[in-house]
Amino acid sequence: MLEQYRGCLLGAALGDALGMPNETAPSRLHAPLRGFRKAYKGHPNNALKPGQFTDDTQLMLIAGKLLGDREFSEGAYAARLKSCYEDGLLRFPDSALHAVCEHLRDRGWKEAAVHSATSGCVPLAIPFALAYTDIIECSERLVQACSVTHIHPGALAGAVTVGAMIRFTIAGDKDPLAKAAETALREDEVLGVRIQEALRLAEEGITIQGALDRLGNDSSVYQTVPLAFFLSARIPDPEKLLMIASQVGGNTDTISYICGAYAGARLGRSALPTDLLEMLESRDLIEGLATGLLRRTGYPIPGGVE
Repeated sequence: MLEQYRGCLLGAALGDALGMPNETAPSRLHAPLRGFRKAYKGHPNNALKPGQFTDDTQLMLIAGKLLGDREFSEGAYAARLKSCYEDGLLRFPDSALHAVCEHLRDRGWKEAAVHSATSGCVPLAIPFALAYTDIIECSERLVQACSVTHIHPGALAGAVTVGAMIRFTIAGDKDPLAKAAETALREDEVLGVRIQEALRLAEEGITIQGALDRLGNDSSVYQTVPLAFFLSARIPDPEKLLMIASQVGGNTDTISYICGAYAGARLGRSALPTDLLEMLESRDLIEGLATGLLRRTGYPIPGGVE
């Protein structure tokens, strides 16, 4: 199981880092490129080096460390988020997350959240899905954590849906994407219907460009999450999935973050591109986080692993 935990976290970070230079950009599906790249001059991520990730993985690391140490609370998460922002370390947060961080300067965390359907809280789904093995407890705890930044029902449903996808995958469900789509339908009907459409399009064999035109790629959970589900269902090979997901444009860092997490949870660390893992920022830290989250569940840790 440690192989899956490592694969999930590393896959998420890989996807994020690969998608980093293409965030907000047009898609490159006509000529996708393999490997890490630097963002173009003037891009908000231009200061980042190839192999570095965005705020998505930063949020995963903040929440994951607190969870692994059994120190997570909404207040502690808000405090670390605020500190990261005020120190100028939070990398290109979207408008909703930026607003929350500004709110945290002069009010308590219970009053800081925004009513936004953007995907800014979705990254929390990954560490929570690894920390809590019971799907109901996972969803409840995740909603509480996401409510620090987002109170829109759609945003919360998006995070719960991605968490369910990872939880079902880790548990070995025969069709975790379809099972998670059922979760989405219960949480938010509009999101659930769009995810079911995405899975139907994947099964029908529509072109990736055709699905992108139908589903969209903006930062709303109603586009980001369905497109990530489509790509995950449509492209079984993890390396190709990461390459395509990271170049669909728009909210590509979060889209490929979700796809990478799913591929890694499904196939494990060994299925991820070795050369890219060697260049990934904070790889050892992320692997250590996987061990901490698995230890938290009570599952046995392979001998000698710290």
